[in-house]
Amino acid sequence: MRLIQFLSAADTPAVGQVISPTEIQVLDSVRSVYALAQGALREGISLKTAITRALGRETLSYDDLIRSGRLLSPFTHPEPSRLFVTGTGLTHLGSADTRASMHAKTQNTAKADLTDSMKMFQQGVAGGKPEAGQTGAQPEWFYKGNGTAVVAPEAPLPSPDFALDAGEEPEIAGCYVNDDKGQPWRIGYALGNEFSDHKTERQNYLLLAHSKLRPCSIGPELLIDELPARIEGYSRIWRDGQILWEKPFLSGEDNMCHSLDNLEHHHFKYELFRQPGDAHLHFFGTATLSFADSIETRAGDIFEIEAEPFGRALRNPIAVRPAETSPIKPL
Repeated sequence: MRLIQFLSAADTPAVGQVISPTEIQVLDSVRSVYALAQGALREGISLKTAITRALGRETLSYDDLIRSGRLLSPFTHPEPSRLFVTGTGLTHLGSADTRASMHAKTQNTAKADLTDSMKMFQQGVAGGKPEAGQTGAQPEWFYKGNGTAVVAPEAPLPSPDFALDAGEEPEIAGCYVNDDKGQPWRIGYALGNEFSDHKTERQNYLLLAHSKLRPCSIGPELLIDELPARIEGYSRIWRDGQILWEKPFLSGEDNMCHSLDNLEHHHFKYELFRQPGDAHLHFFGTATLSFADSIETRAGDIFEIEAEPFGRALRNPIAVRPAETSPIKPL
């Protein structure tokens, strides 16, 4: 089961279930997945039951929604500042190679020494999938922003003019809401482009936090079912109507050194992330980057990420925009 969010013909937010690659069935009187989930929690029913109850008779053309620019991100919060956007790195088998190569240069380590990235990766391999009831190794964690940083599918991903690079990261993202008591509940999963500045990170691995403070995109569809253990997809960059770069990417627990339970535990163990009514969008990492193949992106290039369990591909063009900064004034 997959959901999308979109703007209706009356320009109001709406939710629909994907019933075919070209057709959407509208949920009656539902304005957001967040509201639908909170309603299900209050009633004590499953999200799938809530979806089935809300299905109406109206159907829409998926292609028309895309052509008219009415697609929204499939997961939002009515107060964008209360949607935490975070992620984990070095979680996928093979994901440490490029990072270790970059950081070896900045740390001036001998070839025989392990970089901090490789040490953390190996800790994940050794202890990222603990037995039930046990606590596993901590993953790398980063803050990306709040709901204001989430760009709708098909909309431009704005790269600030101070950025050194504009690179895609094809990932799976988990979507969560906290109930009225602060208990987190997983809503589902979406394809994600965890857009980052890899050149800034390469200067010094302590700049990773800065490199992650960029917009991102997920969707266009939200998968309500369990995440497959093995996911095979493709990440592409289009330029002037031609494929500039293409590479398969793998995800799902079979291709990861951390279990999803472990990643979730180490995020939600913090009381900060268990506040009633908040929502969370958490990226699970990747091992595939065009940056690793020396690709230089530019404004107008289009990122395309697809994997069969998630329906339509996630597509976003790059846009470079002036950073809106001004001197800080004393009050």
